[in-house]
Amino acid sequence: MLGGDDDLEVVGESHYQEALWGISGARVGQNVRWVVDAVLVPEPQNAYDPNAIAVVIHGHLVGYLDRQTAGQYAAGLNELMRSHGAHIGLSGVIVGGGHYDDGPGRLGVWLEHRPTDFGVTPAGPRDRPVFGETTMRTGFSEAWLTDAEDDSYDLSWYDELPDGDRRAIAMLQKLLANDPDPIDRHFQFAELESRLYRCRDLYDSALDEFDDVCRRHDAEMETICDGFLVKWGKVPLLETYRQMAIRQQKKKDWAECLWWAERGIALYGAAPAREDAVEDLQKRRARAMQKLVAPVPAKAKVAAIPAYTEQAVTPLANIDLEILVCGQCEARFERLLVRGRKPKLCPTCRANEA
Repeated sequence: MLGGDDDLEVVGESHYQEALWGISGARVGQNVRWVVDAVLVPEPQNAYDPNAIAVVIHGHLVGYLDRQTAGQYAAGLNELMRSHGAHIGLSGVIVGGGHYDDGPGRLGVWLEHRPTDFGVTPAGPRDRPVFGETTMRTGFSEAWLTDAEDDSYDLSWYDELPDGDRRAIAMLQKLLANDPDPIDRHFQFAELESRLYRCRDLYDSALDEFDDVCRRHDAEMETICDGFLVKWGKVPLLETYRQMAIRQQKKKDWAECLWWAERGIALYGAAPAREDAVEDLQKRRARAMQKLVAPVPAKAKVAAIPAYTEQAVTPLANIDLEILVCGQCEARFERLLVRGRKPKLCPTCRANEA
């Protein structure tokens, strides 16, 4: 068993919900927080990815490390297994469940680890996917293909962007100061966010500017999503919310992580182009709630993987909530009772202020 304080995300749990509910001993719809020991199992014969790393709990397959992470961790994991003569285990938690406006919550898995144990330097959020993908992800390729026949927006600015990030950032800021079309503005915001994040190591203010642009982008997102629904009848990937949830997760600001995850889920509503984007935010919401209510203690390193033992499900149904009054619209809103300064604005007014 190895320890650590950095989160290691497991993916694909939606295919193993029956196993996860069975391991936790909970009923569908019950809030779950269940501490586990998980085993990382390389699958070199995997037909889809020779670097695949399965995650096994209590003898059950519950998910995998994502392809990019597995590619980074595979060599280090194999070396650890050779040096210890055994599989490698990590402490973790099964979290999720409950009932939300969007239906019963699914269960997700998060593990605790030290990247350096696997020979990996800790990294920030992933860079934005490249524009122009063949399936609807960001929606850019679909918008590009219909640009000529749709006079409501004009994406010709994309071909005119300078190669250098600094000059492109300046041009995008000017475009956003004048372009009135919601779909244009969405892709300009998205490109600006991508360029700023890429410059995070080049100049000190890049991440602060990135955060500010994401908040400005969010403030216009209802109008943008209305435009998407009129054009396609569905909402493509809103990468801003995943990126910002990860940013707050890395900073251990779990209240902000929860806000960005819930905001993204609400914007997707019942019309997401990609269900996996919603599932990702649902997992991050559950993780943030678990961290705000009762952090999972790190386990000490032991010589070998212990036998799995039954553990009690810790219900979250009795968590304390507080009711606050918005100082702007005077609406009442609930939030988790946590330490720290109380928000003066409700989520809606806060988004409008951003």
